[in-house]
Amino acid sequence: MDYGLQLYSVRDQMKEDMEGTLAAVAALGYKAVEFAGFFGKDAETVAAWLKKYGLRVSGTHTGAGELTPDKLEETIAYHTAIGNRNIIIPGHDTSTKEKLDAFIELVNDVQPKLAAAGIQLGYHNHSHEFLLRADGIRVHDELWNRTNLFFEIDTYWAYVAGRDPVAMLKEKAARVPVIHLKDGDLCHQGKSLGEGFAPVAAVRETAQSLGMYMVVESEGQNPDGLSEVGRCIRYLADFEK
Repeated sequence: MDYGLQLYSVRDQMKEDMEGTLAAVAALGYKAVEFAGFFGKDAETVAAWLKKYGLRVSGTHTGAGELTPDKLEETIAYHTAIGNRNIIIPGHDTSTKEKLDAFIELVNDVQPKLAAAGIQLGYHNHSHEFLLRADGIRVHDELWNRTNLFFEIDTYWAYVAGRDPVAMLKEKAARVPVIHLKDGDLCHQGKSLGEGFAPVAAVRETAQSLGMYMVVESEGQNPDGLSEVGRCIRYLADFEK
């Protein structure tokens, strides 16, 4: 089975030694990476490291601030150079209707421009997007109904919000090409796969049956990021036996 890794899981190591961390991630058995920042490294260097260690880019977490008119061309060039075809906004301040409307206007404007460059635009949720606010807005519903974004469902955060991630994946499958396979407790504490309370095994089975790509994320860094994602890939290997 081919799994990707969200590199936020190894953020401290990435900051200190990006090449060494990419090498270690590949050695653990991950086949793709989802970037969460590039730590000042130029695209040509990153692309060379990916090729050297046999990794591909499944996507990047890129803030909406990198998609504004003054930065869009540079963002497209960088992502094209590293072979990325999926830009995923990792969250955004949509705390008021005005901010939500402005965000929707931005993504609706930029999405066709990215598409023309061969790049898809998606959104990654946390828990709050699924909760009904005091102003009557449920952010996920607004994004679903008012944009053509694809959705990278973070199945742990959906679980924290009180949703059944398995049912959600089945319901939303048409616009969910990729998920975060993730575990943790109900106190917003991430854990290695199999060490928390989220229905990881059922989510994995459902995502596989629906043809969704699975990107592992494990935020706890216990005792460090590489140790934690190593436990994750070993947990997943047990399903192949």
